[in-house]
Formats: sequence, C-alpha cells, structure tokens
Amino acid sequence: MALPFARSLRLWGWAAKRWGGATRDARRGITFKLEEKTAHSSLALFRGDTGVKYGLVGLEPTKVALNVERFREWAVVLADTPVTSGRHYWEVTVKRSQQFRIGVADVDMSRDCCIGADDRSWVFSYAQRKWHTMLANEKAPIEGIGQPEKVGLLLDYESQKLSLVDVSQGSVVHALQADFRGPVVPAFALWDGELLTHSGLEVPEGL
Repeated sequence: MALPFARSLRLWGWAAKRWGGATRDARRGITFKLEEKTAHSSLALFRGDTGVKYGLVGLEPTKVALNVERFREWAVVLADTPVTSGRHYWEVTVKRSQQFRIGVADVDMSRDCCIGADDRSWVFSYAQRKWHTMLANEKAPIEGIGQPEKVGLLLDYESQKLSLVDVSQGSVVHALQADFRGPVVPAFALWDGELLTHSGLEVPEGL
C-alpha cells in the first residue's frame, strides 16, 4: 500500500519546483543524501548521510517509533531528492557488501515491501557473486561485470530507463526498462557490510 495520495501530490509539486532549473546544466545529475527517516532500524547512516551500514542494531529505538516513512520489514533506505525529469548519474561503492540492491523507487512505495519485490521499484541486485535485474520479484541474470569496487547508475526519466554502468570502462552493462508514473528516488537495500554513494556527478561522455 502506497503512502497517502495527498503526500504524493505535495512531493510531485516540490520536485517539479526544485528541478525547474535543471536544464541549465543538463549533464550534471542530482545531488542527494540518504533519508534517515526512511531507513530500516537495522541500518545506520554515515559520512554525512551518503553511506549506509548494515547491522543487527542500527538506529536507536526512540527514533524508530511512530514514523510512517520508515521501512518496517526490509533493510531499505531511500534518498532525499525526487526525480521527475532528465538524465542523472551517480555511483555507489559496493566493495564492502556481498548482498545488496541498488536502483530507484517511487517516493511513496509501500514501506512493508523490499525494493525489487514490487512493480514500483527497479533495481540491480548482487548476491552470491552474481548480478541480476529485479522487478516485481522477477530476476534476470546480468553478465560481464564481475565484482567491481564501484558501479554507476544512469537514470533517464523520459526514456524510462535505468542503466547499470561499468565505471572502469565507462559503458552500460545493462539497461532496465521502467514504467515511471511519478517522482522516483535512488533506493538501496543491503544485508551485510556497507554502501557509499557518490552523487552530483556529470553524466559521463558517451552514455
């Protein structure tokens, strides 16, 4: 079940206003931090809310109660900057986690669901040394990327695509066709170790 519709409308208006001037620098992507109020209680943010660590004990219990925006069942955290248009690129250092999902999700996706398990999130999953795309709990294997220290994500809102980028080669490994209907945000899930995000980057030449 999504968050209240009225909130979705407010977020849409806020995002549209925020990104009204984005065309002035078409190659520069969004700058974001991770939104603590969305983070599951097993997760802890670090390095100015740009990184996330998994642990059996994450946030203090007093911060968890009475927050409808927090993920309740799954170790997920969302970014704080919605996207409603344009092309945006960011990178994620993944070398310290062996099981994670990275991608984008509707801002108001159900907080009882994991990203990749519903049809309102689009992710790339890494587990057991293998990469997959995930949408509505359906997996498809990705070849040719191995176990890099860092990967890139390229979001093209108008083309309805999310691409996994090989940072060392500067090339797209796999493009996932999406169905964006409103604001989406970078989304992350992990079950060990840590992830570190790098945003505010220009879209690499040739992508």
